Amino acid sequence: MASSNLFPIIVFSFTLVFLIQTSFGADPLFHFCSNSGNFTANSTYASKLKTLVNSLIYKTPSTGFGIGSVGLTQYQNEQAYGLALCRGDVSTSECKTCVTEASHEIQSRCPYNKGAIIWYDYCLFKYSDTDFIGKIDNSNKFYMWNLNVVNDTTTFNYKTKDLLSQLAQKATMNPKLYATGEAELENSKKLYGLTQCTRDLSSDDCKNCLDVAINELPNCCDGKEGGRVVGGSCNFRYEIYPFVKE
Repeated sequence: MASSNLFPIIVFSFTLVFLIQTSFGADPLFHFCSNSGNFTANSTYASKLKTLVNSLIYKTPSTGFGIGSVGLTQYQNEQAYGLALCRGDVSTSECKTCVTEASHEIQSRCPYNKGAIIWYDYCLFKYSDTDFIGKIDNSNKFYMWNLNVVNDTTTFNYKTKDLLSQLAQKATMNPKLYATGEAELENSKKLYGLTQCTRDLSSDDCKNCLDVAINELPNCCDGKEGGRVVGGSCNFRYEIYPFVKE
């Protein structure tokens, strides 16, 4: 499917040291506030959004994914659409904590924007007044990478892309649209990877989303020891150390 234009924001890249976030008290990885429109505190949309957010907080933790909409179709400008996704390896309690914090934080950072999206290490939370469900979101995207560079960049880049491409295919065969794996490097070292899509996408769209993200490796992470491309519908991460839960 075509990419969603709910949040018409240019793709940003950031030179950030890649930090492990193990505490939900940590700052989010990043967020965007939509410029598609605003609402007032006592408006119908505010009420719909509150109902939607509470619904996502309630139903996401049990499966790691939640989706929903609130409002009547004949009043499209008053509908609220939302999605929450937890990383595939986190527990139910960790998922609940992350989604709850994300929902509160994004409403604090984007208090009257009809659309917003926020990422933490463990979860993603997104809502809009425009229906984005089932559509690939290529508009909201950012990069992160480790500042350390490997010695043999050509070989490392090849192995990184090969591992992530395998994991992209593997994710499409998992009901969670999530996959992790590892590859051997020289001197008994290993490369660890993760791919994941939001579960409103079809398997084909998940693969398409991840392929596009992986093709951005030269732009974000050339020869870097770790990196991510994080979007509104899919993301990948690789490191030279294990970072997912057992």
